[in-house]
Amino acid sequence: MALVKYNDRSLRNLTTAPAAATSSPGALQHIKTLTASSDSTLSFVNGASDVVLDSTYPIYKFKFISIHAQTNAKSLMVNFSDDTSSHSYDLTKTTTLFYAYHTESGSSTSLAYLTGEDLAQSTAAAEVIREIGNSNDDSGSGEMYLFNPSSTTFVKHFIARASVTQPSLAEDVYSAGYVNTTAAVTAVQFSMASGNIDAGTIELYGIKDA
Repeated sequence: MALVKYNDRSLRNLTTAPAAATSSPGALQHIKTLTASSDSTLSFVNGASDVVLDSTYPIYKFKFISIHAQTNAKSLMVNFSDDTSSHSYDLTKTTTLFYAYHTESGSSTSLAYLTGEDLAQSTAAAEVIREIGNSNDDSGSGEMYLFNPSSTTFVKHFIARASVTQPSLAEDVYSAGYVNTTAAVTAVQFSMASGNIDAGTIELYGIKDA
């Protein structure tokens, strides 16, 4: 029986990504990595610091790796811009969010839609990782897909999923929505709902056409 060997590039494509990400080796192209160190924001701006966020790729993927909050139980948020000069992150969004949690003791569980954490035609930042703890061993990790940001015909859809730890608690968070503009989205910014992003890494990838 022949042995099959996988390289790192192949393994990174074995995810729950859209079909375009797994259709061929190398479909997932690394663009930029930002590492937080008590930063108020982490921003990916097309054309700045080697960032590509245009028609080069139909799908963009953000990976959140061990995001640590400065302030306890604050969420990682995302906002978008279509302004290539001043980058005002204030585009109108409609979003939805639900989550499941389970305590370490097994004494409490829940699966719920959170009406207070969605947006209805709002320019506020949208939640992608809910209420990350700030204890030394707390963090949040996950991913977000942004579809066809350069389109000047359709609104821009995004989907996120994350695993979160708080003291003695695990959460699985799902969020999705759309940026209600037909202008090209040229920048994406991440921040905490309050306080800084104490530590962690956000990576940006482009996904080739199938």
